[in-house]
Amino acid sequence: MSTLFSQHQILTPIVVLVLWTLIMEIWMLATRMQAMNAAGLDPQAAARAIDLGPQLPDAAQFKADNYNHLMEQPTIFYALALALSIAGLGVGLNLACAWIYVGSRIAHSLVQATFNKVLVRFSLYLIGSIALAVMAVNAALKLMS
Repeated sequence: MSTLFSQHQILTPIVVLVLWTLIMEIWMLATRMQAMNAAGLDPQAAARAIDLGPQLPDAAQFKADNYNHLMEQPTIFYALALALSIAGLGVGLNLACAWIYVGSRIAHSLVQATFNKVLVRFSLYLIGSIALAVMAVNAALKLMS
């Protein structure tokens, strides 16, 4: 049973990133609702998010932008980590890279949602992307051999 558990440890970073995404969603909603109330905007103004963005302060928009980012590249991470778990490859280097990826996404969120320095955000994005690429290449080599 311990071998089965160890092969599926990569599911934990998936769950952590899902939970983090939900935290960012709550933060985004609370910030946007407060900003909309302060600006006197009708909720119907949010019918198209693209129209709402320019009407809100940057601090509110940064959280929304980050939430959108958490719906983009992480989808590749989820699919890859699940594939690695199913194949019994969710340990070792793959598990370490999964945690690096999740840590970089959480740090990226905190930077974007607070002081939003693009160079810092890009560095964190790059770290996560490299970890994801290592996982993908490692999966391809193991599964195609």
